[in-house]
Amino acid sequence: MQTMEQSLNELRSSFASGRTRSVAWRKQQLRAVLKLIHDHEDEIFNALHQDLGKHPVEAYRDEIGVIEKSASLSLSSLETWMAPKKGKLPLLFYPAKGEVLPEPLGVVLIFTAWNFPISLGLDPVVGAISAGNAVILKPSELAPACSSFLARTIPLYLDPETIKVINGGPDVCERLLQLKFDKIFFTGSQRVGRIVMQAAAKHLTPVTLELGGKCPTILDTFTNAHDMKIAIKRIVGGKWGPCCGQVCLGIDYVLVEEKSASTLIKLLKEFIQIFYGENPKHSDSISRIVNKDHFERLRNLLRDPRVADSIVHGGSIDEGKLYMEPTILLDPPLDAQIMTEEIFGPLLPIITLKKIKESIEFINSRPKPLAIYAFTNDEAFRKQIISETSSGSVVFNDVLVQFLCDVLPFGGVGQSGIGRYHGKYSFDTFSHEKAVMQRSFFPELEARNPPWNDFKLQFIKLAFKFDYFGLLLLLLGMKRVGKVL
Repeated sequence: MQTMEQSLNELRSSFASGRTRSVAWRKQQLRAVLKLIHDHEDEIFNALHQDLGKHPVEAYRDEIGVIEKSASLSLSSLETWMAPKKGKLPLLFYPAKGEVLPEPLGVVLIFTAWNFPISLGLDPVVGAISAGNAVILKPSELAPACSSFLARTIPLYLDPETIKVINGGPDVCERLLQLKFDKIFFTGSQRVGRIVMQAAAKHLTPVTLELGGKCPTILDTFTNAHDMKIAIKRIVGGKWGPCCGQVCLGIDYVLVEEKSASTLIKLLKEFIQIFYGENPKHSDSISRIVNKDHFERLRNLLRDPRVADSIVHGGSIDEGKLYMEPTILLDPPLDAQIMTEEIFGPLLPIITLKKIKESIEFINSRPKPLAIYAFTNDEAFRKQIISETSSGSVVFNDVLVQFLCDVLPFGGVGQSGIGRYHGKYSFDTFSHEKAVMQRSFFPELEARNPPWNDFKLQFIKLAFKFDYFGLLLLLLGMKRVGKVL
């Protein structure tokens, strides 16, 4: 078995040979990713059920389908993405031409998250391959069936001399971070993100950090009962549908006017029952908590008596089955842990306000979230949310759908993340845009060189200020400078 250092050295040699730069190699690997997920669809379903209790429909929607869409888009767009982009140079530089050439960064390290262990592992790999990099993938040890699957199958489908999987726990992560990479891509918690960034700083390694935060949902008062019902239906699907709320993009809490709170709670309960039955514990459509540590963390959020008193629905648990009922809380204390830490589970606080526009001040008083969801038909309020708040993304009248839209960048801001990916943005994340400029030896602009004089100063000022006169200035400057000298 290779050591980490040996694996890294082999990847560096392979990258240095140029094999990852060709269109043919990139397409071959992307087709291999597609073949891997198609050949092993049932095995992926089983692994996701074993690790997280995901139903095959949820597993396909959030995992396999995401990778199929991502790899297919890259395959069809690769030549366009790789093509140099011409730069329109100022006339002052005539005759010359410029272009921006995307080139691979080198050997990249990708850390995956446990809540979407297949899609959050392979999707960045698709981006890194598309950009022509060699890759080390470190799956999360908290999803052991999925990490074992990736370690076993990736070498059978993808080029093992350029793409490697290294499994293990925190000690393996720590050792990997001591090595020098050309890029680190991390998906996970803010706490671990800080560790990754600190380690990367030792080598000045660029990082993309896909973290999380407390994503708020603003629910405006609707005069149309249908719109209100659809909004709350989407809130239920977005909160408890993907991975039982264990989602960085998931709804953390809802902001609503006091007068609408009772309607919100009533409809939340109705849709929970429609989606998951009278007793969600027996439903196969809701995932379970990933492990006992996270289960205990969530239970501790409810042990605060002030928080327990705010529960208006749910609250039951089954530690043996790692089950926690969809739970609704009304106005828990804002200084309680449930309102200061990312919940990452099936608990939904509702915070009431006198006026819904107070939600902007409420959100701005807290760290910048990964996403803001707002249900409203008020166009002026939409513009106000966009202009007066900061977040990784804003979605109106729906939740989570931005993650599936490859033409939009996905990423955070502030504590919710650094960098972005998805579609072309993934290609860009794993590429360096190299500026290339070519000039002729004639003509030579003497005004650029000493000895300095007043004419040269005025010439340079005009050249910077009036670029469209650049060619004329160049010719006149050559003639004038020749006389002055």
